[in-house]
Amino acid sequence: MSSTVRTGAPVAALLALIVFTTAALAQTNPYSRVDPPLPPPQMNGGEWGEMIQVRIGPGGNVYVFHRCFKVVLGDPNVAPGHSDGLSANCFGRWAEHPPILKFAASGEFLNAFGTGLVGRPHGFTVDHEGNMWLTDVSLVANEMGAVVLKLSPQGELLLTLGVPGVTGEGRNTFNRPSSVAIAANGDIYVADGEGPNNRIVIFSADGTYTGEWGSTGSGPGQFNTPHDIAIDSRGRVFVGDRGNSRIQIFAADGSFIEQWRNFGRPSGIFINRETDTLYVTDSTSNVSNNPGVKRGIYIGSARSGEVSYFIPDPDLELADRTRISGASGITASPDDAVIYAADVAPRQLRKYLRD
Repeated sequence: MSSTVRTGAPVAALLALIVFTTAALAQTNPYSRVDPPLPPPQMNGGEWGEMIQVRIGPGGNVYVFHRCFKVVLGDPNVAPGHSDGLSANCFGRWAEHPPILKFAASGEFLNAFGTGLVGRPHGFTVDHEGNMWLTDVSLVANEMGAVVLKLSPQGELLLTLGVPGVTGEGRNTFNRPSSVAIAANGDIYVADGEGPNNRIVIFSADGTYTGEWGSTGSGPGQFNTPHDIAIDSRGRVFVGDRGNSRIQIFAADGSFIEQWRNFGRPSGIFINRETDTLYVTDSTSNVSNNPGVKRGIYIGSARSGEVSYFIPDPDLELADRTRISGASGITASPDDAVIYAADVAPRQLRKYLRD
């Protein structure tokens, strides 16, 4: 399902109808929630703090990118017991904790990486070689943040994109890089979207700048907080344009293809390139912010844009009284039988098995 960008009340009404109809049809949920991996007892007593992303890497291993177990409670605009979603980081006493935890598919803790490398974890992915890519949206002037880092499977720092602690909109500076995705040929796509830049920047596999597109706005190729980015089996680039409540789809060179508005208000997106199944998590919709759309995980086709399944936010009844809940990170196994969701404010990892 795609939508042509036009203006006028009739089109707006049609889009609203499409969103409502899709949400109504996408209530089927063939997934059952099961116990997820937990940190080992020696790490924060075996309890999660605020997390942001989760990925399944080679061999079925599960990687959780989290904010070093920090939790900030008491914000009246979030659900009771939830973190505020804004303040957790890896500074101070939290700097001793690794922001990446690796688990076997069975849930056994295997390893941890990245201690001291990142101030505020945000975007994360694992490529086909097991390299870990992470973005840091913190800013310590001339020292840390505003960068994309590549770590080897053993946790060695291999590549830095951006200048630590320096913001900008140049070829080697970001403001707040929100997400990173790696194409099959090794090209690196960075969503520079947590700050004011609202652009997608492309680098070759060795980190050489090759191009960019995007500006602030709501038209084709414009963005309002491109929060996450993914690439399908055909090399098309999917951008979760959260502030505009849509997914935009581009050719590898940034040429606009189409947009979809029936996957909620995307905080996190993931595409299984084996099956072209699209997973999108909406953690911010409510009556005042994208009204008529439910928070939760939307599952559908990256080829047709049709939504097949919907897993509701466990705190859906609180959506109208809280700023954020549910997952900001999402991933699935190559056979689509297992889903993991990384919940920021609820500070939990969820795992689902397909019935």
